[in-house]
Amino acid sequence: MELKPSQLPGVSELLSEEEARDMDRLVPIRTFKKGTVLLKAGQVATDSYFLVKGCVHMYYDVDGDLRTTEFYTEGQAVASLYSFINQVPANHYLACVEDCTLVVWSYAAERELFGKYPKLESGCRVSVESDFGEHQEKLAAFITKTPEQRYMDLMENRPELLQRVPQYLLASYLGVTPESLSRIRKRIFAKEAAG
Repeated sequence: MELKPSQLPGVSELLSEEEARDMDRLVPIRTFKKGTVLLKAGQVATDSYFLVKGCVHMYYDVDGDLRTTEFYTEGQAVASLYSFINQVPANHYLACVEDCTLVVWSYAAERELFGKYPKLESGCRVSVESDFGEHQEKLAAFITKTPEQRYMDLMENRPELLQRVPQYLLASYLGVTPESLSRIRKRIFAKEAAG
C-alpha cells in the first residue's frame, strides 16, 4: 500500500476525512536519490518538504567553499522558509545526503489548503514557531561554544548524524576543516578512554 501524507504520524489524527482527501490529492510523497539538489541558491523555493526517510542538508557556497548550516532527518520539516513564504530567491542550497522520501508541499497546495482549512494553517504555524525556537538555540550554541563542544553536543543530541553524514559535511557544519574534526575526535576519544 502506498503511503499518503494524511497517514503520517501526528497528521492522521488531526484531519477530517475531507481534509485528508484534499491533502492526499494536493501533496505528493516522492523519492529523491542521494545527491539530488532540491533547491539552488538564486531559485525561488516553490516547495517545502517533510522528511519521511533520509537526510537533507542546507548549505551555502561561499567562494567555492561549502558551508553546511543544518541537517534534517526523519520527522523534520525541510524548507527555505524565507524564500518559500515570500516567494523570493533563496541564498542557499538544499541537497539530499542520502536517498530520501519526502512529502512535497508546494506553495500552490499550501495556499489552497490554508484557504480552505484555517485550522491546518494554525497547526503549521505552531510547528514553524517551534522550529524557529530550536534554530535560535542552535545559533546561540554555534556562537558561544567551541567546535569541540559543538561536536560533543552532536554526540549527545544527534548521534545518528555521526554515522550517516560524511565527515567533510560534519566538519563544515561544525565550522572546522576535516583535519581539525579528526583532531577533535581524537581528543574526545582520548578523554573518554582515560576515564
